[in-house]
Amino acid sequence: MARSLATTYGSGYVIDTHCHPWHQLLYATTGAMTVSAGRMTWMVPPLRAVLIPSGICHSIRMWGEVAMRSLYFPASFPAPALSVPECRVISVTPLLRELILRTVELTALDSRVESETRLMNVLMDELHAASITPLVLPMPVDSRALAAAERVLKDPAAEMSLDVLARQCGVGSRTLERLFRVETGLRFGLWRQKARLLESLRVLVQGESVTDAALEAGYSSVSAYIAAFKRTFGCTPGALVTNPTADLSV
Repeated sequence: MARSLATTYGSGYVIDTHCHPWHQLLYATTGAMTVSAGRMTWMVPPLRAVLIPSGICHSIRMWGEVAMRSLYFPASFPAPALSVPECRVISVTPLLRELILRTVELTALDSRVESETRLMNVLMDELHAASITPLVLPMPVDSRALAAAERVLKDPAAEMSLDVLARQCGVGSRTLERLFRVETGLRFGLWRQKARLLESLRVLVQGESVTDAALEAGYSSVSAYIAAFKRTFGCTPGALVTNPTADLSV
């Protein structure tokens, strides 16, 4: 029914793009991860996990020392929690955390063992009930817009106007704004703000202060950073890192 893998990685380690035929639940007891698949990138801070459907190619980058705990489920396993065709980040409640760790401790769950079948059923119920968090950054497809997005991600705190960025990428500012709205669902300014705020999470999970996170995100005022973070995710930076049930909004 399920198998597991426990590994530890240093900060900055990258698992290159790969695919596997099983559904994967990716969780870290320490550290954080950036998971990229296709046009989407997810930040997975502590007390969150990402469900990756079978067949979806993805890469993973570690932030801080990451104690990764992965569960793998057969693609044919009939469970609503595994039927969604897209990656998604979910909140990990204390019960779900213990279920994950118990499965890892057992190495695998065998359908012929009654107690392990019960464990699998509770695990599936908890995964199905887990709230989905909006820690995703959509990437544009157009080569000019993608080049602009990559420039932002390379240096999120850089103060560069849309006009300047557009010229550097060989596109008009109005066209670039339109491409971001159409291809990511966000105006460029909101997309860049979300990119900066997600980048600031990396700073927080590596043990730095909220002030450091604010500066990394391009904010000179900590209060302005916290306010922007709360408007975007529905909670403060500290709550997102320490509270698995924080009520996040898009």
